Amino acid sequence: MIKPWPCIRSQSVQSFLVFSIRADTTLSPRTGGEHDFYVIETRDWVNIIPITADHQVVMVRQYRHGSREVTLEIPGGLVDPGDNPEKAAARELLEETGYQAEELMKIGSVNPNPAIFNNRCYTFLAQNVTKLRDPMPDQTEDIEAVLIPLVDIPELIRKGKIDHAIVISAFYWLFLSA
Repeated sequence: MIKPWPCIRSQSVQSFLVFSIRADTTLSPRTGGEHDFYVIETRDWVNIIPITADHQVVMVRQYRHGSREVTLEIPGGLVDPGDNPEKAAARELLEETGYQAEELMKIGSVNPNPAIFNNRCYTFLAQNVTKLRDPMPDQTEDIEAVLIPLVDIPELIRKGKIDHAIVISAFYWLFLSA
């Protein structure tokens, strides 16, 4: 039977703007051996699937430094200290797209990568969104908001035009809730 690995030592290794690295020394319950593991500590994330009254998904194109590519994604971001996921979702939607929803509904959450991350990502559905203003991305973002027909999403995923794993997970939650 698989058991939790007791942590016998934990220390912060290095801190960056949006995440920090923690080193844990744990004890294998199977072998009794000590092993070091590194954990990326970060705040929870939110993703929002904003849908207009005419069934268009408000998506964003942006350059991603990890893949060195421009990606097609849904708006999202970090949950700021003192915020709850729903408040963060409303803020990120407005900042990245200029759209606002009357109501946000949480449709799912995932553990982005439990092998190395300590956070969760919450997915919200925002129906009948309306545009209030132009997007206002922060200084480290260059974002273009685009409208994509909801019916085209599965084919865009199949063809690899949408390949961000957490975005695909968000659409999974949407299609489950339909």
